[in-house]
Amino acid sequence: MKKILATTLALSIAAPAVAGGIAPVIVEPQVIVEDASSSSAAGVIVPLMLLLLVAAAVSSSD
Repeated sequence: MKKILATTLALSIAAPAVAGGIAPVIVEPQVIVEDASSSSAAGVIVPLMLLLLVAAAVSSSD
């Protein structure tokens, strides 16, 4: 009788720990950050075009 009582007591204490089963695994999405690379020629094109326009204006006034 003591074994049955001890087993029942042990199961009643341990049962709530596993009553819901295994919890689903929650996987958080990975955030990947890419550095936006700009071409180095973008800052040079506008001054070169301005220089060409000035050169064309100077050469046409002769």
